Amino acid sequence: MAITYNPMELMICCAARMLENGRTVAVGTGAPCAAAMLAQRTSAPDLVVFFEAGGVGPQLPTMPISVGDSRTFYRAAMATSMADVMETCQRGMMDYTFLGGAQIDAFGNLNSTMIGKDYRKPKVRLPGSGGANDLASLCWRILVVTNHDKRRFVENLDFLTTPGYLSGPGAREAAGLPPRTGPFRVITDLAIMGYHEGTKRMEVLSLHPGITLEQVQANTGFALAADASLTTTPAPSESELRILRDEVDPLRYIIGRA
Repeated sequence: MAITYNPMELMICCAARMLENGRTVAVGTGAPCAAAMLAQRTSAPDLVVFFEAGGVGPQLPTMPISVGDSRTFYRAAMATSMADVMETCQRGMMDYTFLGGAQIDAFGNLNSTMIGKDYRKPKVRLPGSGGANDLASLCWRILVVTNHDKRRFVENLDFLTTPGYLSGPGAREAAGLPPRTGPFRVITDLAIMGYHEGTKRMEVLSLHPGITLEQVQANTGFALAADASLTTTPAPSESELRILRDEVDPLRYIIGRA
């Protein structure tokens, strides 16, 4: 019998597989937290999870509802502060960070500030950066988990909140950001994207089961090339889904959104 799963479960499983054992990752709530919890229970038991409010290395018992939830300190290595977490990034010790936004462009730049052309009178005012700009500027690899549609994947951002590769090759370094840092993967309900080594533009690495490249392009507001070794994303395994449903998110806070 075929395994059934929803798009959110697929995205979380894809994200969890990218987190290697022994690495460090800064997460917020939602799908990134679920991915970190799943990774700790499968292939990365020694994954060190950082929360912006100061929890470092917790063994998360159940899904927290905020970055300051007491569960983010459960059996943690440290109960510290935002300043210490950000200093860890400044020292080059944060391997991954999960970020998101209302808009993302071909170079992985993110907008979480406003929708519209007039900053003083936007169509929609969004939460803003929080720690996203700091994390994107200083962590080694940026991961994004988001739904895939033209409203999010745009040619030009309405506001640049968080730097990706900015305008292309060399732009991050010219802006004073650490070399060899930047966007790494974008995981959506349609595909997994990476970035071309030469152009720094987003490209499709893997199509989810049943999805075509034409569907991905139709839901993207900029030209999107495919990597030469384009593959099909492996579906979630029975084991991954059992852990995700029974241990990580039994109340369906995250996976129930689909």
